[in-house]
Amino acid sequence: MSENMIGSEYFTGPEDDGIDLHANYFELFARPVSYPVERSAIQPRYLELQRLVHPDRFAAHGEQGQRLAMQYATFVNEAFETLCSPLKSAEYLLELGGHPLDAERNTVMDTAFLMEQLSLREELSEVLNSTDPESAIEELRERAEALMTSLQTEFLDYWQAQSFVQAQECVRKMYFAEKLLAEVEQLEEAIFDN
Repeated sequence: MSENMIGSEYFTGPEDDGIDLHANYFELFARPVSYPVERSAIQPRYLELQRLVHPDRFAAHGEQGQRLAMQYATFVNEAFETLCSPLKSAEYLLELGGHPLDAERNTVMDTAFLMEQLSLREELSEVLNSTDPESAIEELRERAEALMTSLQTEFLDYWQAQSFVQAQECVRKMYFAEKLLAEVEQLEEAIFDN
């Protein structure tokens, strides 16, 4: 049993409940390394971990105990959010495998993909001026979702084949697709709210 000195008391921390801040996210959720991760597959463990690290459980351990509990809660939340996001989990897999994205230094992007993104954004900017904005935004959303699904499938194929340069390229493209999806959803909300 691990104990940390806090004042004159001994504090038994969340690590005694199986939470290791040095574990990778898959280990934390007792899942095999895979892609994608279904939210429903890790939700029960997430709820269990949330209960174990809730700061209220450590209220009697003073400020340091509360801080430690917050560190664990933050780690659990970050792990859950990462594994539930196809983009973040793909990037995490690359990091875990020793092939980090390194987006700052590696900015080369497929020209055809960039042109497609420009075209999609242009269509997005013209949605409100179309004769049927609801249909136009719906069609654009479907195309953006299809693009993201396609990139996820490509990433999985490259990752399984250990073609890490191509897998990294897919993740960089996923950033564009995710941003496009967010913009489509924002405009869709604006259209349907009016």
